[in-house]
Amino acid sequence: MRLAYFDCFSGISGDMALAALIHAGADIDAIRDTLRTFPIDDLDLEVEEVEVRGIAALRVRVKAGPQGVIRTYSSVRALLDQAELPEQARRIAQRAYQRLAEAAASVHGKEPELVTFHEFGEIDCLVDIVGCATALDMLHVERVFASPVPTGMGMMRTEHGIMPIPSPVVMELLQGVPTYSRGIPLELITPTGAAILAAVSEGYGDMPLMRADLIGYGAGSLRLDFPNVVRVVIGEEHRAGGGGVPPGTTLQELIAQGEVLVQAWMGSSDRSVCDRLLRELEVAGALDAWVSPGEAQAGDRSRTVLSVLATADLRESVLRILRGGHPDRILVSPVFSAPTAL
Repeated sequence: MRLAYFDCFSGISGDMALAALIHAGADIDAIRDTLRTFPIDDLDLEVEEVEVRGIAALRVRVKAGPQGVIRTYSSVRALLDQAELPEQARRIAQRAYQRLAEAAASVHGKEPELVTFHEFGEIDCLVDIVGCATALDMLHVERVFASPVPTGMGMMRTEHGIMPIPSPVVMELLQGVPTYSRGIPLELITPTGAAILAAVSEGYGDMPLMRADLIGYGAGSLRLDFPNVVRVVIGEEHRAGGGGVPPGTTLQELIAQGEVLVQAWMGSSDRSVCDRLLRELEVAGALDAWVSPGEAQAGDRSRTVLSVLATADLRESVLRILRGGHPDRILVSPVFSAPTAL
C-alpha cells in the first residue's frame, strides 16, 4: 500500500502542499491539463525552483483571468462536477470543500448550503485543492498521514475584520488534530491547508512505518527564521517482521495498543510543582517519569519537560495528573518497543 506523510513543521497552506507533491514527482503538465478543463479564462500554474534556508524546494503561483473569485459552495460543486477529473481526485476535492463549507457554517451559524466563501473563495484555492487531489491520485497514494500542526498567534486582517490566528474556520477544521504554537505572530496554517489535511489525513503523529521513495518540499511565501516549507514523503508501507507495528497504523491505534510516552512542557521552573506531579504519577502506576530541561523560545521563561512512560490504559490518568500542573502543552507519542536495559 502506498502512503504519503505530510511533515508540517512550518505549518501548511494549499500552495505549499501542491508544490511539495509536484516536487515529489507529480506531473506538472498533467496537472495543468486537468486545471484547464475548468471553465476559467487564462488559468495557469507557475512553478518556481527556490532555495529556503538551504533546502531546495518548489513554489507555485496561480494565474487566472478577471473572474478569479468563486463565492458560493454550490458554485464550487458545480465546477467540480463539470471538470474532467479522475474520480478519486474529484472525491478528495469535494471532501475538502465540504469540510470548508461545514467549518464556515459552524462559525457563522448557517447551514453549509448557505455559506458564502470569502478569503478561501479565490481561484487559487480551487487550484490548490484540485491540484493536490490530482497529484495524490497520479502518485497512486492510497493513505495519507500528517504530523502535528504548528499554529501561529496574534491577530490578522480579513474580509470579516480583525480576526485571531488561527482563524475560527481553521480552528473548526483542526478539531481533533494535535496542534501546538510556535509563538510566531503569523498565520502558519491557512484554511485551504487545513481543509486538505481534513479531507485526506487519516491520523496525526510520527511518520508511519514506510519506505521513503519520494520526497518533496513545497515553499511558503513567509520569510521565517527556519525553513518555511512543508515536506511530503511518499512510499510503500514497511512490513515489519516479528512483533512490529502494522503498516499504516494511526497514532490513535498505536496509543491504544501498548505503552505511551507523555511529555508536558511546564512553563514554570518551580521544581516543587514537578516533584508533586512525580509523586502522583508514581502512585498512579506510571512505569517511569523524569524531568529534563526544555528548550525555551526567544523571550520565553525557562521551560522544564516532564516525561512519563505509562501503559495505554493509564493514559487518561496521566493526562489528568499532568494537567493539574498547568503545562503549556502536552504531547502523547506511542512507544513502538520497550527500551533495552543497559
